[in-house]
Amino acid sequence: MKQFIAILVLAALSGSLKASDEIPGAPQTTPVVITGATIHTVSGPVIDNGALLFNRGRIVAVGKAGAVKIPDNAQRIDGKGKHVYPGLFEAHSHLGLVEVSAVRASRDQSESGSMNPNVRAHVSVNPDSELIPVTRANGVLLALSAPSGGRISGQASVMQMDGWTFEDMTLRSGAAMVVSWPSVPHEFQKSDEKDKSKVGLKTDPVDSLRDFFDEGRAYLAARADDTSAQQTDVKLESLRPVFERKMPLLVSANSLAAIQSSVAFAVEQNVRLIILGGYDAPLCAELLKKHNVPVIVSAVYRLPRRRHDGVDAAYTLPSRLRDAGVRFCISGSDSSRTSNARNLPYHAATAVAHGLPADEALKAITLYPAQILGVAKRVGSLERGKDATLILTTGDPLETPTQVTAAWVRGRQVDLSSRHVRLYEKYREKYRQLKP
Repeated sequence: MKQFIAILVLAALSGSLKASDEIPGAPQTTPVVITGATIHTVSGPVIDNGALLFNRGRIVAVGKAGAVKIPDNAQRIDGKGKHVYPGLFEAHSHLGLVEVSAVRASRDQSESGSMNPNVRAHVSVNPDSELIPVTRANGVLLALSAPSGGRISGQASVMQMDGWTFEDMTLRSGAAMVVSWPSVPHEFQKSDEKDKSKVGLKTDPVDSLRDFFDEGRAYLAARADDTSAQQTDVKLESLRPVFERKMPLLVSANSLAAIQSSVAFAVEQNVRLIILGGYDAPLCAELLKKHNVPVIVSAVYRLPRRRHDGVDAAYTLPSRLRDAGVRFCISGSDSSRTSNARNLPYHAATAVAHGLPADEALKAITLYPAQILGVAKRVGSLERGKDATLILTTGDPLETPTQVTAAWVRGRQVDLSSRHVRLYEKYREKYRQLKP
């Protein structure tokens, strides 16, 4: 009976596992200018009746419609009554790594074993995922695709939501080393203590991670002394950019104890740190500011973690972080790391309804994740020289009635159709035929 049920489930889901029908955008061959639109640069003032010119995938000029010099061969797009925004940025997801969470064969976000710093998410991203067109149709053009599982899950990568191959889609590989932080008890006993028989005391759960880092440092020191005498260890070699502070640790931590423990570990190891989750981050805001540790709020739509917390504790978290002076951005990861990534702007909108200024909410899903993940020189705002990764909308993307009418990734205009759109058209036609 179990086998029969499994066959039925797989048959029902088989249509979801086929390749997406959308064709990636063609490289830009002529300049494109959007005129008459309201341009939201994010990093600067809003420009009414503006013009934005881009060529060869890069923004050439942004300004008032009459102040931007337009080449004779430019493709003109009338943006009157519409708005231009940078592409929205999902700061943590499994996009391209998971298709249908209930089907094991379509999940490729984790590897066996506990310590996997050598795992690189971008090489496993499926460019033909049906979830990519669904996500970008709502303006989300960038996402951090992150592995999971084990203690060190691997390297997360910033991906663009368009491309023929994972190489086309990769904006930055190795953007962060993903670590699942262990739960930290109130009392523990150091692993090097001789007497481990005391009742109520436990071994420090961070010791295994500390030992692995010590092993990595010893390996890299031996390699520096004599490369030929030390065989290459792919796992330990993958820690090099972490030790050189080129790649931050992305630590999943929500409780006060876990956040404090992870910051202490980062200071001890002299490595950079980003907190994912951060539910209790306002309680240790001074610590985070002192060590310049940003927080990726893993979702605004989530339940309170404790019975005595306010019902709106998660909704007000971005506002409280801003008031405390902690760097942050907003993700929708806890609600869904894949299928509902398109709802990212509505997480930001809920934060606005609970105290976060609207301009800060927009930055929290555009510029701030780009800054935190090290790609702000390329994306996150509409500035000269940055990638032409942007959306044209009918209104504020944080409002549900707003529609994305056009989108570009590095100057390539992308197809905004998706499986959702095709199903909508299919069943609209059904009821049109049934109409008497």
